[in-house]
Amino acid sequence: MIDTHIQADHPSGGRALAARTGAAYCLHESADVAFPFTPLVDGQELVCGNVTSRVLHTPGHTPESLSLVVTDRTRGPEPWFVLTGDTLFVGTVGRPDLPGTMEQSARALYRSVQRLLALPDHTEIYPTHFSGSACGKGMSGKPTSTLGFEKRFNPALAFASEESFVAALTAELPERPAGMETILRQNQGRA
Repeated sequence: MIDTHIQADHPSGGRALAARTGAAYCLHESADVAFPFTPLVDGQELVCGNVTSRVLHTPGHTPESLSLVVTDRTRGPEPWFVLTGDTLFVGTVGRPDLPGTMEQSARALYRSVQRLLALPDHTEIYPTHFSGSACGKGMSGKPTSTLGFEKRFNPALAFASEESFVAALTAELPERPAGMETILRQNQGRA
């Protein structure tokens, strides 16, 4: 069981699911939690039959955020899809203020998004949320997309520089999720 990051908008059932099934509970190695977990590192490959998932550390939404680049070797050597967590959504990117220093997080998010955009355009993206979530502004109601489509039509990817990306991303953020601090402490194992 892998959580792409410590959620701040809803209680995660990841640890409970892992415990019920006997699976390992995995987070990026930098996760700040009060319970044991299986640490994942940038570049690590997880193999399950013909399918390989490569861990990409994609901080910015949260410091421990990660994405999983999935390749089905029976279909070819290039990535098939990427689970982007709250780093890249359809129509926008994750918000940089849950938790952390907003400008520093926005800069990390810019670099993380650049890593994702280096993947082939045909790569499908599967984010954690779509329209209606408080984890980004301007999310599409469409739950999936491709990197090529997002490069062409996602307004958050149209900025020519890191500075303009940071300025736009840190302006006029939606309200923080109700009960965020309590939910975050619960998901960190501190409540």
